[in-house]
Amino acid sequence: MKVFFRFFKQYPKESILSPLFKLLEACFDLLVPIVVATIIDDGIGGEDNKLIIRMTLVLVLLAVVGLSCALCAQYFAAKAAIGTASKLRHELFAHMQSFTYAQTDKVGTSTMITRITSDVNQVQSGINMTLRLFLRSPIIVLGAMVMAFTINTKSALIFVAAIPLLSAVVFGVMLGGIPLFKKVQARLDRVTGVTRENLAGVRVIRAFCKEEEEIREFDKVNREQTSLQNKAGILSSLMNPLTYVIVNLAVILLIRQGGYQVNTGDITQGELVALVNYMGQILVELVKLASTIFLVTKAVACGNRIGAVLDMPAGTEIHPDGIYTAPDEQNAAVVFENVTLTYHKGSHPSLSDIDFSVPRGQTVGIIGGTGSGKSSLVNLIPRFYDATEGRVLVDGKDVRTYDPEVLRSKIGVVPQKAELFRGTIRSNLSWGKANATDEELWKALELAQAADFVRGKEGQLDAPVEQKGRNFSGGQKQRLTIARALVGSPAILILDDSASALDFVTDAHLRAALKSLPHDPTTFIISQRTSSIRHADLIVVLEDGRAVGIGKHDDLLETCDTYREIHMSQFKGGEEA
Repeated sequence: MKVFFRFFKQYPKESILSPLFKLLEACFDLLVPIVVATIIDDGIGGEDNKLIIRMTLVLVLLAVVGLSCALCAQYFAAKAAIGTASKLRHELFAHMQSFTYAQTDKVGTSTMITRITSDVNQVQSGINMTLRLFLRSPIIVLGAMVMAFTINTKSALIFVAAIPLLSAVVFGVMLGGIPLFKKVQARLDRVTGVTRENLAGVRVIRAFCKEEEEIREFDKVNREQTSLQNKAGILSSLMNPLTYVIVNLAVILLIRQGGYQVNTGDITQGELVALVNYMGQILVELVKLASTIFLVTKAVACGNRIGAVLDMPAGTEIHPDGIYTAPDEQNAAVVFENVTLTYHKGSHPSLSDIDFSVPRGQTVGIIGGTGSGKSSLVNLIPRFYDATEGRVLVDGKDVRTYDPEVLRSKIGVVPQKAELFRGTIRSNLSWGKANATDEELWKALELAQAADFVRGKEGQLDAPVEQKGRNFSGGQKQRLTIARALVGSPAILILDDSASALDFVTDAHLRAALKSLPHDPTTFIISQRTSSIRHADLIVVLEDGRAVGIGKHDDLLETCDTYREIHMSQFKGGEEA
């Protein structure tokens, strides 16, 4: 909660004025039963119509002033709550943006979505209700009891007995409900996760006719959430009947006691009505206080969950400088030295003992079965993940010694899943180089075999791109992401199965264009097709995270069973058509 207070203390004026106005409203509310008693005793009892009119006007004045105080309190409370929530949400989003791949995997996408939406909203509600009611309710309860003693000490003793009983019920229900509400909020992550998974994979679900199965899965987690919510709701619903029983018994005792005292002349009828009104005020405020405490408890729980994310160290740690100086590898652009990678909570390494070097300007093909570790291997180069053992070197330096921005400015990455962002073609391509000219953008599009369809779009470079590139086909999205990587003329180019949606002709033209790049980048091509990598200077064959073959196409056909099997499965007789 330290992070929460860091933002909340930026609103000192609102934090003082909101409770202050609520305190004034409470004082005016405490005067109402006294005015009503005066109307009954002196106005109605004394048949003084002028007094009745004056006291009625006083009641209207108290209501207007109280309403004004309440509106001012609500304004300042809302300003502090919304301002704090806005800053907290911005800080949380910025912190999440600095997470590495490994940190994102550890926290989980659905968890981050819940933190930045539902949890922040709960914190906002907690701040709002705290500023509005946390001071008002205790003042009303204590003030009503004090005012009761000023009217009649004997009758006020009923208040002394009723308030502890009411407090015991309210806080007993609250203490029982707090753990349940914490579980409810935690279980919300699971509901969000299932919902997100279904929305992201809706096409696959429909393709395999799994709608009913997914509905049952969602129904299961939803029923678990509902069951917990019902338990919490049933417990909290006990508050009203129990408190009303106690208050009504207290009112009965007041009326019985007050009736005797009215007959004996110890109190007046108006004073008895005032006592009953004060008892009603106490009931209302205790219930409000309990609801506020529930909200505050949920807000604290959510704040702690947000704090846990914000307290996570974000960003990539830069290790002390270390230069790679092996004389026979000085010209290497990328070197893998006995690299092993194990993901978070992974029981087995995804990569084991990977050891090879790539001279500058060469093309490396990486091939292997699904789950063999191809993407894991190239993700180590821009340091999206850190090697568990061994090290990766770029231009003779361990990647852990680079500033991440400097390292990634050398590298152009085309991810396995083509991702475009809402905006225009120009704005998407400019990610590769912010100040790129139109000539540079068109050159990148030509190289990526995307210029023709972009020219056919209305607006061309300024043609709109919908969220996730929904208005482009799979092949078009892949070519645009390749163009985005080429705009910056990176020294190292990583194509992670980025031509899977392209036909053989377009793929061949793309490979030829990459070969003709004037700055001669070191290129890593991940592909399922041996035709896409057969002309590479070096081919790395992966199986179960191990390099089972490293060499050229013809050599691997003779020496590597895995590569030969992949090639034979794609081409009849082992030769290209």
